[in-house]
Parts: sequence; C-alpha cells; structure tokens
Amino acid sequence: MGITTIQLSRETRNKIASFGIKGESYDEILKRIYSLAIKEQLKEFLMSDKGFIPIEDAIKEADKKWPK
Repeated sequence: MGITTIQLSRETRNKIASFGIKGESYDEILKRIYSLAIKEQLKEFLMSDKGFIPIEDAIKEADKKWPK
C-alpha cells in the first residue's frame, strides 16, 4: 500500500489530532474515526423508520394477500 500526502488546514489537523491517543499516527486516528462513522451509518440505516410499516398495517396487508 502506498503513502500519499493530503493538505489540511492547521485547524483541521488539530481537530483530527484531538481524537488521537498518545503515540497514535494520523493514519491510525483516521482509520478509527472511519470505522466509527461506518458503524454509525449502519445503525442509522437499521434504526431508520423510513419505509416503516406498523405491524398492524403489515398484518392487514398480509390478511388481504393471503386470506385464511
């Protein structure tokens, strides 16, 4: 894996550094932040009520499609 250089303002660099643990590289800090962000996105997706159908409505729809 190659190494690259990205330009950041000192303010942004300092903000990233504030998440670090003593001796941790910026690469390690950013990987940890990224991992947390992915977990948060997954949590928001799984807990979202977008497209949510209350159980009562789902039962009514199922009863219409597959009457007893």
